[in-house]
Amino acid sequence: MTIERKNDWSALAIIQWLMREGRLLGDRDRLLEGLGERMLAEGAPVARIRVAMRTLHPMVRAISSTWETEVGVTPAIEAQHGFDVSASYRGSPIEIITTTREPYRRRLDDTLGPNDPAVLHELRQDGMTDYFGRLLLFSSGPAAILTISSATPGGFSDDDLEKINLIAGAMSPIVEVFHAYQIAEAVAEAYLGPRTGRRVLDGQITRGDIETIEAAILISDLRGWTRMNQNLPPEETVALANRYFETVAAAVDAYDGEILKFLGDGVLAIFPDDAARACQQALDAAVMAQSNADGVDFGVGMHFGRVMYGNVGSAERIDFTVLGQAVNLAARIESLCGETGQPILYSDRFAAALDGTSREVTRQLLKGLDDPVTIFAPQSRT
Repeated sequence: MTIERKNDWSALAIIQWLMREGRLLGDRDRLLEGLGERMLAEGAPVARIRVAMRTLHPMVRAISSTWETEVGVTPAIEAQHGFDVSASYRGSPIEIITTTREPYRRRLDDTLGPNDPAVLHELRQDGMTDYFGRLLLFSSGPAAILTISSATPGGFSDDDLEKINLIAGAMSPIVEVFHAYQIAEAVAEAYLGPRTGRRVLDGQITRGDIETIEAAILISDLRGWTRMNQNLPPEETVALANRYFETVAAAVDAYDGEILKFLGDGVLAIFPDDAARACQQALDAAVMAQSNADGVDFGVGMHFGRVMYGNVGSAERIDFTVLGQAVNLAARIESLCGETGQPILYSDRFAAALDGTSREVTRQLLKGLDDPVTIFAPQSRT
């Protein structure tokens, strides 16, 4: 799509939109989409806008969003840790801007040669005529990069670039707020889980702020952890523990559960739902984890019941967790896995909620209970 140049397009009108409406959109992609549409409406010679920024996430190092005419905003691209040593990044405009901290401009005309970054050749093939990028300055320093491409014959004029720089300056504090919230979401999700992280960000942070819910409780424990610490080098012990945690976490996530804690060599997860659905999800997760164990020996104990879900702790240190007899019972059941030689065990109440049959393994009086509990395992297990 060729954009006809309007030499008197107003940067002020776009900045006013950013201050009045854009900042309230609350989302980087929606901001980018609105900005692109507003710039087009004003007659600015833009065809593509991209915002790329570093983030704080255990799996994702950077994230970028792109808006294009006739396409709109495309799904955000996440770059994994280590992308900055990849061939596509080395020598790219993004690396040049990051390294020099200076604006980068390149006309995409016949002067474009083999030594120019590949991304510029790709943009030229897509009909772009000019490329401009610059840092967006945050209060903590450079943290994001704005790039704008034109498809207008002749590309950007000096006046266009001056206006774009004014718009970038107005965008910076808005993008910084969105970036800060994105980091908060990533940290909350990584350390607390998606459900619990959202609750904390929504303001459920007061000690004693607790609700009672019903959920399937899954507790897993790695067998032989003490022996491993004695016999294996630290790096091998950590690698094995991480493999175990990843196996259990992938299974819990696959069946809509949430890991609340890594307890040393153990895992505490919940499946908050009605009894039938929650127990089936928890069992499916346990079976999946065991089938993917790859030589890692661990037990899984499960129970369904009422738990207290929320904040406990000291005046200055809060923990978001689940408390209650159901959690204690799941832990007691898990401790029987080694004794009975069964990788998966669960309570009679848990078994009663399942569609399939279960087999009785043992009946025991568990610590803290007045009456014996019948313990079951999946029928398919031997």
